[in-house]
Amino acid sequence: MNELSYIDITVIVVYLIGIIIYGISKSKRGSSEDYFLGGRTMTWPIVGIALFSANISSSTLVGLASDAYQTNINVYNYEWFAVVVLIFFAIFFLPFYLRSGVYTMPEFLERRYDKRSRYYFSFITVVGNILVDTAAGLYVGKIVLTLLFPSMDSTLILVILAVAAAAYTIPGGLNSVIQTEVIQAILLIIGSCLLTYFAFEQLGGGWSGMMAKLDTMLSAGEVNFGDRLAEGKYIPANSDEVFSLVRPDNDEFMPWWGLLTGVPLLGFYFWANNQFMVQRVLGAKDLNHGRWGALFAGLLKLPVIFIMVVPGVLALLLFSTLDITGLNYALTDGTICNNLSDCPNLTYPVLLFQLLPVGVLGLVVAGLMAAMMSSVSATFNSASTLVTMDFVKQLKPELTSKQLVRVGQITTVILVVLAISWVPFIESVSDSLWTYLQLVIAYTCPPAVSTFVLGLFWKRANGNGSIVSLLTGFSLAVLMILSQTFDWVPAVNELHFLAKATWLFVICVALHMIVSLTTKPQSEQQIKEYTYKREMFIEESKDLVGLPWYKNYRILSVILLIVTAVVVGFFW
Repeated sequence: MNELSYIDITVIVVYLIGIIIYGISKSKRGSSEDYFLGGRTMTWPIVGIALFSANISSSTLVGLASDAYQTNINVYNYEWFAVVVLIFFAIFFLPFYLRSGVYTMPEFLERRYDKRSRYYFSFITVVGNILVDTAAGLYVGKIVLTLLFPSMDSTLILVILAVAAAAYTIPGGLNSVIQTEVIQAILLIIGSCLLTYFAFEQLGGGWSGMMAKLDTMLSAGEVNFGDRLAEGKYIPANSDEVFSLVRPDNDEFMPWWGLLTGVPLLGFYFWANNQFMVQRVLGAKDLNHGRWGALFAGLLKLPVIFIMVVPGVLALLLFSTLDITGLNYALTDGTICNNLSDCPNLTYPVLLFQLLPVGVLGLVVAGLMAAMMSSVSATFNSASTLVTMDFVKQLKPELTSKQLVRVGQITTVILVVLAISWVPFIESVSDSLWTYLQLVIAYTCPPAVSTFVLGLFWKRANGNGSIVSLLTGFSLAVLMILSQTFDWVPAVNELHFLAKATWLFVICVALHMIVSLTTKPQSEQQIKEYTYKREMFIEESKDLVGLPWYKNYRILSVILLIVTAVVVGFFW
């Protein structure tokens, strides 16, 4: 069931070798700005595609299909809400990031607050990049390659994947990463479209036929929802509920109120505060290209429901009771997966092996590998940037630009080893990869979002309030994780993770404000340069007069919001 033809293998090998050579050929390492920010020469199409490619990583691709199989299209709420967040980011935060000339998000916190906030946020971001983004990307690659080569040692597979991603990241820096991301994004989109096409072809009848078949199977009780019914969890009654983005209070994945509270927090952290994503926009040639690139990335997020989420729902119809023991895939505890309900993370690989013909399978598997390499190389580069610029450069300011590049390269090698070591833990903590990713972010992002938002929009916010709220938020997050692990406080454990994120954010905001009001304010210079003022909006309005509509980011933002409303409205 999981055998590759020589044609498929040839396609995959040619791609992997070609992308490494191409990445190395695009290297920029003449200075620290070249290496870590691509020389700040990126145009808006490159910025937008790079953002999309880094976001739609292999872990996201597999996670979307897995959770679509388990919870239907509800997972798409994270995708379309990114459009709203990116617009907010482009209007308010991006101008401050680019005008300040910073290399990292923690560096911006130092400009607004002090070094304490910078060091804390840099440390927690590096840890998050390794434990969440990089390790999850390697984990997905391990799943697929284990299916392809079941006799290979899993550690060897991880080493091969990490080395392949690092092969052009270490010598080439951000420019190599972004230039390869453009190629990988195109391949990823083509592969996803092909998979969706063959899934619909297998079902027959197009969209209406698929909806009718789903209704028939639901009414006959033929759809396998695993243990959800026995556990009293929400079960859709018909196809309209399966393809609805709004769920009732008892939905375990995302109740309706989560869209108003937790989802904006997670989205804002990921797109506006996370070095992993923002670094691509920091490399833009100017503010306009940065803004247009962010909006373009938002536009690219909208079709995700059709080419990446819907296939997971189609797997519910095609393979709900499929015996997948022939895939030769075992969980870390040694148990064998018998069907997709036991191992939802295998949804995407099963779709590949069951639906795609020879040659096309190799192309789409290469696309999946492209997504893995894209996300892993991006996190390697961003994490090494943080370590180099926020720690090494601060401790040894006498280092030259080229010496900093060398430090970044050595740091990347160390991070590769750490990421490989963490992968086995991911599978043991959560059956759903997407759930793992969201849980970690939900516990770590609220303090950071609080600090960034108050810092930009509240003049009285100061460094004392920032560091107290950051450390308190981190402590509370650790306590919640321990409580969930050892069942310390059942009432807290029973809260939905989006509710936990919301309450954590409220506590951090309150602490930040109380401490700031009872201690000395920041300097006038810091407040003047790093807080938003109404005068900025008025001044910018004058600059936009006379620009054609397709260059006016405000008009483009409104158009993008309208298009988003139409897409979301179709599935409301």
